[in-house]
Amino acid sequence: MREEEGSMDFEVKKIKTKILIVGGGTAGCYAALSISRKEKVDVVIAEKANIIRSGCLAAGVNALNAYISKGHVPNDYVEYAKKDGEGIVRPDLLLTLAELFNEVTEDLEKMGLVILKDENGEYVTRGWRNVKINGENIKPLLADAVSSLENVKVFNQVNITDLKLGIRDGKKAVVGAVGFGVRKKEIYDIDADAVIIATGGAAGLYRPNNPGFSRHKMWYSPFNTGAGFAMGLRAGAEMTTFENRFVALRCKDTIAPTGTIAQGVGAKQVNANGEIYEQKYGITTPQRIYGTVEENRQGKGPCYLKTSGITDKQEDELYKAYLNMAPSQTLKWIEEGRGPKAKDVEIEGTEPYIVGGHTASGYWVDTHRQSTVSGLFAAGDVAGGAPQKYVTGALAEGKIAGESALDYVKKVGVIQEMCAQEWMQEYQRHFEKSHSMMSWEDVEEAMQKVMDEYAGGIAMGYRYNEARLEVAREKIKNLQAQVENLFAKDMFDLLHIYEVRERLLVCEVLIEHLFARKETRWHIFGENADYPEKDQAFDGYINSKIVDGKVEIVFRDLVGGHYEHTN
Repeated sequence: MREEEGSMDFEVKKIKTKILIVGGGTAGCYAALSISRKEKVDVVIAEKANIIRSGCLAAGVNALNAYISKGHVPNDYVEYAKKDGEGIVRPDLLLTLAELFNEVTEDLEKMGLVILKDENGEYVTRGWRNVKINGENIKPLLADAVSSLENVKVFNQVNITDLKLGIRDGKKAVVGAVGFGVRKKEIYDIDADAVIIATGGAAGLYRPNNPGFSRHKMWYSPFNTGAGFAMGLRAGAEMTTFENRFVALRCKDTIAPTGTIAQGVGAKQVNANGEIYEQKYGITTPQRIYGTVEENRQGKGPCYLKTSGITDKQEDELYKAYLNMAPSQTLKWIEEGRGPKAKDVEIEGTEPYIVGGHTASGYWVDTHRQSTVSGLFAAGDVAGGAPQKYVTGALAEGKIAGESALDYVKKVGVIQEMCAQEWMQEYQRHFEKSHSMMSWEDVEEAMQKVMDEYAGGIAMGYRYNEARLEVAREKIKNLQAQVENLFAKDMFDLLHIYEVRERLLVCEVLIEHLFARKETRWHIFGENADYPEKDQAFDGYINSKIVDGKVEIVFRDLVGGHYEHTN
């Protein structure tokens, strides 16, 4: 039941814990598990949905895409990710993940995950770095494991908006967080010695493939709004490589994964004339999408994965595989009366996302996954520098961040001073506003239109230039001002207002990153029409932070070996 319209009588819940985990998805759940296995300290997970089916694994998955198979070593994975990311990655972070891939895979199996095996009892691989699973229930398995821990308290339907700051050991530190109930008029004021951000990346910044009621039929979780990025930026944390956007190559309309077909049955990318075009453009992740966009632009589309002529067994395996993660694709085949054996599968690119599980965008962290703000850690899609981490990488990063946060709280000093923050007044203000001319949906749609047309969305073939970015910068600023005047009739409305606020801040920072990288390092992911070639002068990281309310760009040299914060 919704609250009475316009009412603002909040109940304040004061909570104290050792470690707060914001986000109960893959990385968040595994961070809690990893902490508890080492020491039974108090842990709180704050999740705006419900950990049973929240995050990117809510609907399941049919493969673990990061695994070190026989004959390979962790450094092989580092080199693969480095090549795919055109060198703008953190090898130190990638190596610490790759060293844990197999360990966390075996742990998932012990929890009850079904991993397919051959007649010799070995994992069935899909290429040298993937293993096949029946993973529809992977998130409930993680949630059940967390729910069994006596030292972990889960608060579902709690939306964290801001980090609490204080002076600890003579420097600024994160000392907790604040948020509100999604359904009930409750404010959560949480004190914590350390905070782990595990809120995922950012979807919904750009206009999506499908309109209206189907707008959430997208590749990335539509409920991942960039909240973790936004609260970190407001707290002064440094971010990295936002300009390395991610665009997924997907089955048209259903937005179902294409790798299942490409790797599962060896399907090639072909144009409307039946010509295989993938070798012409390259086979890295951005190049595969670039080729598809270019073939369509040249009038050779639609483009497809060539599945016609596969065997009955292969077709049956595809039906089953999609039922584990994207059932709409199987249902589409059944509805049309023609499966992939009879008809090639049309493909398209999605709108751009900011997601550190596939590209290097996210928090700038050290090898312990601590951000540039003391006491603040990041794991999973919200952490930057280590692309291609997928499920097992998120688990591994949750483990690293969890154990690092545990080490941190054991030696942390007392808080000397709290920084002044007015978060409660901000919540209340939206209930006190008169009914505004624009709704949160109006602002969100306007934002997506701006980003689509002026910051390299689908409508522009993912290209942008400085003239368009100037327009985007101005329009996003204007929309941010509109958010201040939005009226909330209940807590669910307040949630949506804050989600739009978070997305707009991520858009603001993203635009500055797109301005700063004056080259085209990654086709589609960063297609700069003013600078269409790769430039070695930009062999480095483009980072950002907010200083006195403005986005400040920071250029950092490439990390060769081990990196630790010095600031």
